[in-house]
Amino acid sequence: MCLAIPGRITAIQADGRKATVDLAGNTLTVDVSLIEAPSPGDWVIVHAGFALEKLDAEAARETLALARELSREFAEETRAEGMRQ
Repeated sequence: MCLAIPGRITAIQADGRKATVDLAGNTLTVDVSLIEAPSPGDWVIVHAGFALEKLDAEAARETLALARELSREFAEETRAEGMRQ
């Protein structure tokens, strides 16, 4: 399964091909060569070290909220499975 996560560009490196991205509080350097005119403040979808596309802030918030909800549900399900064993 592949998972791409929204992150916000915080800085572009001098070469213009790499950027620092905030992924839910974690900082990651990603390749931004696949997107047009990346700049600090842009929201991007990140997968395997690459920013694949830009997205608007509302779509990023919705996606992050859904990811948090899925994580909570998975944790609850895992705890329930452990109790049954």
